[in-house]
Amino acid sequence: MPDSAVTRDNASRRASAGAPRPGASRPPLKTKAEKRAEAKAAKARARVMQRRRQTLTIVGAAVAVLALVVGLFLWINSSSSEPTGTGAAPSAAATTTAGTDMASRAFPPLPAGADPALGTKPATSAGTGKVTELKATNLIEGTGAAVQSGQTIEVNYVGVTYADGKEFDNSWKREEAFSFQVGAGNVIKGWDQGLIGAKVGSRVQLDIPSDLAYGENPGGGRPAGALRFIVDVLSAA
Repeated sequence: MPDSAVTRDNASRRASAGAPRPGASRPPLKTKAEKRAEAKAAKARARVMQRRRQTLTIVGAAVAVLALVVGLFLWINSSSSEPTGTGAAPSAAATTTAGTDMASRAFPPLPAGADPALGTKPATSAGTGKVTELKATNLIEGTGAAVQSGQTIEVNYVGVTYADGKEFDNSWKREEAFSFQVGAGNVIKGWDQGLIGAKVGSRVQLDIPSDLAYGENPGGGRPAGALRFIVDVLSAA
């Protein structure tokens, strides 16, 4: 082979060795769009991490506050449950006052010095004959002041029809005394008139003719004819 041909052949082989061959691997080049997408993803990951750190900080603060509140609550409870060692026992006067207050709220609220019988619902019966006028009979004589017109009084009562003694109303079943102003026309005339002069603490039987009660044909479920009431006068003011 001529020298020139050898030279050309060697040069050709060197050129072939130095030039990249078709199909040889090389680092892939990224497009601008891919670079922007990667940058955006990196920013998104950074934001997520920042929010996570903020959330953990808030949760930690909340746990600390809760622990402080629970500890304060337990401390207050333990302090209040411990005996101080300096408190005096309730006086006999305070105990007596508390007992009096409870007794005053009991039913019925009896006046001081009242006959204990006023604490029990009275027995009732039918009357005899015809009632032509109002009749007030003291079954128990009280020791309090006499009731005057215009005063507001508190009473317990049982009401029955005079002819057959059938009960139609009473304050005992409600366990609540009834109060009204005497002479103001808020009750039947038999009450307004028959209880004037009755002493506080008295149990009074009122036999009332129909014209001082609800009349002979009252309607509305009210009892007709003559009536009998047994009334306990509990207070007057």
